[in-house]
Amino acid sequence: MPTNRKPLRRLGFLTIGLFDGTDPGPGHERTLRMVELGERLGFDNAWVRHRHLQYGISSPIAVLAAASQRTSRINLGTAVTPLGWENPLRLAEDLATVDVLSGGRLDAGFSVGPPGHLDHVKHALYPDTADHEDFGYGRARRLVDLVRGARASDFRGVEGFEVFSDRVQPHSPGLGSRLWYGGGSLRSARWAGENGLNLLSSSVVKAEQPGPHDFAEIQLALIREFRAHHPDGDAARVSQGLVVIPTDSASPQQRAKYEAYAQERLPRTAEPQGPGRLLFAPDIVGTSAEIAERLHAHAAFREVTEVAFALPFVFDEDDYTQILTDIATRLGPALGWRPAS
Repeated sequence: MPTNRKPLRRLGFLTIGLFDGTDPGPGHERTLRMVELGERLGFDNAWVRHRHLQYGISSPIAVLAAASQRTSRINLGTAVTPLGWENPLRLAEDLATVDVLSGGRLDAGFSVGPPGHLDHVKHALYPDTADHEDFGYGRARRLVDLVRGARASDFRGVEGFEVFSDRVQPHSPGLGSRLWYGGGSLRSARWAGENGLNLLSSSVVKAEQPGPHDFAEIQLALIREFRAHHPDGDAARVSQGLVVIPTDSASPQQRAKYEAYAQERLPRTAEPQGPGRLLFAPDIVGTSAEIAERLHAHAAFREVTEVAFALPFVFDEDDYTQILTDIATRLGPALGWRPAS
C-alpha cells in the first residue's frame, strides 16, 4: 500500500435525503438525525444533495438551517445546488443567513447548466424568460460576487425609518472562502480554479477524450487542471466524492444487499453514458481495510486530503448508521484521519 500521500484531513458524507411523497416529514427528520449522528461520530462535513421535483431534498438551505440548530461543530454543505433553478441574489441571501445561523459552518456547493427537463418545467420556472436566461458561468459569477460582498444595488441609505444596504445582507465574510464548484469537466475545473473556488469532484466525470477510459486518471486530470489555474496552486482545496460501503460491522443480510446494489450499478461504469459522455466510478464495497487499499491505489484519491463519501440512495436508516459508524471508526483511521473532538 503506498505511503507517500498525506493523511486524510477532513472526512465527510453526502446524502440525498429521500422521503415518502405521501408523508415527507419522517424522511426529512431522518436526514437531520443522520447529520446529528455524523457530528457525534466526529465527521468534519455533512453534505446534502439537491433534487427538484423528486422525492429527495429540494431545499437543502432550509434543511441545513434546521441542522444548524441541532449541531454545534460539523460543517454543513450543499453538493450541489444547480444554479439554473436559482436567482443568484436570493440564493446569496439564503446562504449567508444559514452561515450566520450556523456560526460560520456552511459549505456552499453549486454548479451551472440549464435545469433538468427544462422544456417540461420552464412554464412554471421561467414562463416569460426561459429563452433569455443565462445558465452558464455568468450566473455562477453573479452568485460568487454577491456572496463576497459585491454591490447588489445602486442605492443605499435611509428612507423614513428603514435603512437600506447596497450589498446582500446579512454579509458573512468567511462564506466567500467556503464556496465549492461541482465540476466534472476540464473546462469546469479550470473555471473553478480561475475564480478562486474550492472543487467538489464526485463519482461522475466527463470522458472528453477517446477511450480507453480510466475514471481515476480522468479525475486526476481534473484536479490538476483546477490547481494549475487556482491562486493557491497545489494547496487549493479539493473534496473527492466516491460511493464507499464498508461492511466491517454489517450483518450478512446487509452485506448481501450492499453487494447486490453495487453489482446492479456496475455496468454503467464500463463506458461513458449518454450524450454528455458521463463516466461513473464503481461503488467500493468491502471491509475498511479492503476499501483503504483500493483508495490508496486510486490515482485521484492520492491527490486529495478531503473526501465526502456518498451514501447509496435507497438504504434503510439502520444501514446508514452502520455505514457511517464504520467509516468514522474504521475506514477513516485506516486513511490517516482522526475524528474531530
